[in-house]
Amino acid sequence: MRRLSKTIIATAVTCGLVSVAHSAVLPDVQSNSPWFTDGKAAIDKQLNLAPKKKAKNVILFVGDGMGVSTITAARILAGQRQGDTGEENVLSFEKMPYSAQVKTYNTNQQTPDSAGTMTAMMTGVKTKAGVINIAPDTDRANCDTASGYELKTALEMAEEKGMSTGIISTARVTHATPAATYSKVPERNWESDDGLPEEAKAAGCKDIAAQLVELEAGDGIDVVMGGGRRHFIPETTTDSEGKSGKRTDGRDLTNEWLERYNDQAAFYVEDQSSFSGLDLANTDKLLALFNSSHMEYNTDRLKDVGGEPTVAEMTEGALEVLKKNDNGYFLMVESGRIDHGHHAGNAYRALDDTIAFANAIQYAMDNTDPEETLIIVTADHSHVFTIAGYPQRGNPILGVVKSTDGNGQPKADPSLAADGMPYTTVGYANGLGFADYGDGNGGDQRYGDDAHAGRADLTSIDTTHSGFHQEALVPLGSETHAGEDITVHAVGPGAHLLQGVIEQNVIFHVINQAAELGGVAYQ
Repeated sequence: MRRLSKTIIATAVTCGLVSVAHSAVLPDVQSNSPWFTDGKAAIDKQLNLAPKKKAKNVILFVGDGMGVSTITAARILAGQRQGDTGEENVLSFEKMPYSAQVKTYNTNQQTPDSAGTMTAMMTGVKTKAGVINIAPDTDRANCDTASGYELKTALEMAEEKGMSTGIISTARVTHATPAATYSKVPERNWESDDGLPEEAKAAGCKDIAAQLVELEAGDGIDVVMGGGRRHFIPETTTDSEGKSGKRTDGRDLTNEWLERYNDQAAFYVEDQSSFSGLDLANTDKLLALFNSSHMEYNTDRLKDVGGEPTVAEMTEGALEVLKKNDNGYFLMVESGRIDHGHHAGNAYRALDDTIAFANAIQYAMDNTDPEETLIIVTADHSHVFTIAGYPQRGNPILGVVKSTDGNGQPKADPSLAADGMPYTTVGYANGLGFADYGDGNGGDQRYGDDAHAGRADLTSIDTTHSGFHQEALVPLGSETHAGEDITVHAVGPGAHLLQGVIEQNVIFHVINQAAELGGVAYQ
């Protein structure tokens, strides 16, 4: 872990790494952090590679858990759904002109979590796993040590600059990735006050949902869409799904949101039909919480009473509201359930949500001006998800392996492992392992059953449907993140700064440079 010291700070200032763009708007613990100054130095090297042009708008797409193997498998699956062999297919964001590899480790872990990784992208400072927008010189879940180490986010800087802001997530909007756009907590699980220890309350810590509604930067977030309704309503209240809230303080934050913006065209909705009925061109503020917890997987979303919009539909709606601001906007869109599909060992849902995410990115690319909008697509971390064996080209990516013969011709029968049983192309290094719930089922249902270690006979099983969960080598209660690099793809002003192999915190500096969030560019 890197720790702040007077020597490091003095060296950074002497070398001119601390830009005046930040001195007036960021706390010293942030702008003087070696993570911050190193990230700025990395941007300085790239500044003359292309003509300088300011980005009026920034859209950051984060596929939670969308590692390279996930992108590859989703690319193939999408192509196969179109009737092609799949390997030659290209997802929307893979057409972007600039890309880089991103190192994802947290300051205390080789394999990271989403709180630390998203903090790096939103503040320019890497931190510990489980900690949101607090510098690493603190203890997790300790409000006393967190005081004075709070970091300002790109969203807050955009608000202070007069830009419109929005967050979208298919997970709870209080979950780690979206929460890192606006909140500052030493424990990612403090989503509402029911999870906040008494000593934390006494020390002045606030839960994540309350911080969202009370955000002081600018006039607060303009558009919030996703799941997590339970963290905004009292435990004595039931929502449109008949599910109780979690707040023990009696606060209804949805009402507080509306009261805060009672002088504007502000709306709160809970289902797709209400969302579809809004006049977004005349909407100033929008809070849309489509599920008590996480939103449904894309495969399952139409089963809900009232339904839920796709991530593409939410992106379209957000842009309709945000684009009215002449000062521009900052929008973060997370596909959170890619991560959850992998944790459950259900490749079908993880890949299907990745394809839906690529569709949302395509909408943004088609409906924004590339001369004034920087679009960045990345992940927070990867998963222990593998593509293996020697399947023939065009073999169903979710199917069992069928290889080629000695003459390179496709075999009709599945390849067999040394144990005499067929095996799938995709699988997991750890997790809950094999399960088959039948088409239309599966997903999080897997957590209710015991882990299945090792191999299963797949001879008579359809491995390509949504209820199939892949085998895992090491039995665990949940499949884990992976520690390898992920990718970032970009188009628009400042996109050229994303090249080579970079630290994850550099992404903040690209956004800051391109949109001049600190008031001026680095150079």
